[in-house]
Amino acid sequence: MRTYQNFIGGAWTPAASGGTTQTRNPADTREIVAEYPASGAAEALSAIAVAQRAAPSWADTTAVLRGRILSKASQLLEPRKAELAELLTREEGKTLAEATGEVQRAIDLFRFYGGLSYTLGGRTIPHDLPGNLLYTVRRPLGVVGLITPWNFPVAIPAWKLAPALVAGNAVVLKPAGIAPALSLELARTLTDAGLPAGVLNVVCGEGRAVGGTIATHPAIAALSFTGSYGVGHAIYQQLALRLARGQMEMGGKNPTIVLADADLDLAATLVVRAGFGLTGQACTATSRVIVEKSVAAAFTEKLVAKARALKVGNGLTAGIDMGPAVSEAQLLGNLKWVESAVTGGAKLLCGGHRLASGDLAHGWFMEPTVLDGVTPAMPIASEEVFGPVVVIIAAENFDDALKIANGVDVGLSASLVTRDFKSALRYAEKIEAGVVKVNQISTGLALQAPFGGVKQSSTDSFKEQGVEALDFYTRTKTVYLDYSA
Repeated sequence: MRTYQNFIGGAWTPAASGGTTQTRNPADTREIVAEYPASGAAEALSAIAVAQRAAPSWADTTAVLRGRILSKASQLLEPRKAELAELLTREEGKTLAEATGEVQRAIDLFRFYGGLSYTLGGRTIPHDLPGNLLYTVRRPLGVVGLITPWNFPVAIPAWKLAPALVAGNAVVLKPAGIAPALSLELARTLTDAGLPAGVLNVVCGEGRAVGGTIATHPAIAALSFTGSYGVGHAIYQQLALRLARGQMEMGGKNPTIVLADADLDLAATLVVRAGFGLTGQACTATSRVIVEKSVAAAFTEKLVAKARALKVGNGLTAGIDMGPAVSEAQLLGNLKWVESAVTGGAKLLCGGHRLASGDLAHGWFMEPTVLDGVTPAMPIASEEVFGPVVVIIAAENFDDALKIANGVDVGLSASLVTRDFKSALRYAEKIEAGVVKVNQISTGLALQAPFGGVKQSSTDSFKEQGVEALDFYTRTKTVYLDYSA
């Protein structure tokens, strides 16, 4: 078992109350993974005060020097990749291959934004008068808050931290209580890379006490959040009261549309990877498959066969395709969704049950689940399940499929499988989603490209990742200089 403390002002500090919480391996709950301080408002206030003191000097550091620290952190993470991936798997449950890929994403993000520091600046604009210089500069906001989820416990903190830090902000980060270890390991690594004390502070604790304090504090100039719509909407309202900047990335109900001309083997493979990979615990996971009726039966047969072939188990075991749900509550919620859908008229084709025999007896495992006969009016067709549950919805044609896909109040990621170039381009124009895929899985993002949803998936004002991420963490100052006199 590892023991962690809060990271405030460059020092490891316990909760003022002395209280602690523990995380357990969701694949074997007999194993305690780590112990953390049970912090509250007092620790959050301390972290904010420290960040306020550190922010001015960090802002005055050149972007290139800030970038060098991120690049150094990337180098320091590389030899620890196997260790951190194993820790991630033990605490969150995803397979070791998935965890290794996620740690590599964090490495790449720090490297990317480290290099981007050489381009972090404004632009010169032609003035309409002679002897005048007109230009812009980017300036950091000051102190920013980050609230990150449990399902990507190192990638999401990294893709928020890297642009926030290279832009010159001080940061207060609250990781999810289910899996905080990797956020604290990032803080350790950045400190070893030379990040000054107080520039990054990490506070573990209950969401309302710690997150609420961060969201409502007048010194927090901006807050980036990833999580559920209910929590994100509430935080956004808190920020709006003082006109603070907010970036809320929330849920999805992501479709994969399969047209009659599609390669059905490819389509089934993509849906299995996007629907059951990461145990379906990804905001971009495919949860709806909208299939043209003429190929629905053939596609469904292939999908069910591939789903049944998946090996479920401890993510540290070789050959495992899908790990456990992250918690008992998540597992029971998934099973309840399946039961409710079947009661409402859906047909259970495979899965739908807990796995609790043999080596799986002490974990939160369930079968990969496929439901057929689902209609757009059913709750499971529009509400996020966040587990390994894929529903099949039949469509008359492309236009009907597009209407069904757009007929929900979220729009994060969407995929289309087709051989028809015209359909692909029409889909790219008309689909209401922030991430559009053609003949690819709905999950998986290029770190150099902007990411974000539309409708209730996002506040849809600032993008994450890519060069565009810097827009959220900086403000533009316009300078007019007359040298004609």
